[in-house]
Amino acid sequence: MAARLHGAGCDCLDRHQALPNLLRMTSAVSKAASPRQIAIAATLRQSRLFSSVPSDDLAVIAEGSTLRSLQKGEMLFREGEKSEGFYVMQTGAVSIFRLAPDGREQIICIFRPPESFAEVTLATVESYPANAIALEPSQVIIVNRSRFRDLIRRQPELALHMLGSMSIHLKHLVQSLQDIKGRQIEHRLAEYLLRQSPAASIGCPVVVELPVTKKVLAGQLGVTSETLSRTLARFRAEGLIHVQGARIQIVNGAGLRAYAEL
Repeated sequence: MAARLHGAGCDCLDRHQALPNLLRMTSAVSKAASPRQIAIAATLRQSRLFSSVPSDDLAVIAEGSTLRSLQKGEMLFREGEKSEGFYVMQTGAVSIFRLAPDGREQIICIFRPPESFAEVTLATVESYPANAIALEPSQVIIVNRSRFRDLIRRQPELALHMLGSMSIHLKHLVQSLQDIKGRQIEHRLAEYLLRQSPAASIGCPVVVELPVTKKVLAGQLGVTSETLSRTLARFRAEGLIHVQGARIQIVNGAGLRAYAEL
């Protein structure tokens, strides 16, 4: 009986010793990463730029990053402003644009989760080379420049991911410039509509829900809203599409493809 009592006492003592240890471990984990930092790290992990970063390094980046909420139409940064770092989309959509000499917005690219942008400021550019505005209520993660540079020193292969992301943005920009300078709006609009639904190009009637407003779409295509409206009206008159607000029904995909291939 004494042995059993002694055994029971030892078990009880072990549990009492383990409890403070467990509490200390839980406290350490809580201090190491807040729910906000865990959420930031989870979003960063989805980005191509951070997909292969070790968890410990990602936690350091998340700790030095901040989350910013934007209302629709709110500016994230303006051309020429000093760079805080670069950004990863968490929710919503952000448009990057520059102003043409006539005051028209020329949209360079629209970013959605979990894409990153403004990485160019990590290199030699100290200020933002364009403007950024929220197209809808959005949240973006601001990745601190200095912490990310420190991480690159420890993980040089991360620089390759950064260059890959920047090259994708550059390719998109070059394609946009070629489209604006070398192709008529009818060609660009037809190609855009077919890109939204590849099934239309093989003759299937489809309905396209524009992911952006017509004003934003005009900026993406490098024209004014009035020019876009006239081109849509022309396509409608030719029996290529039906338009109801943001919904565009493609009824003659072959006709659109003929415009796109000109």
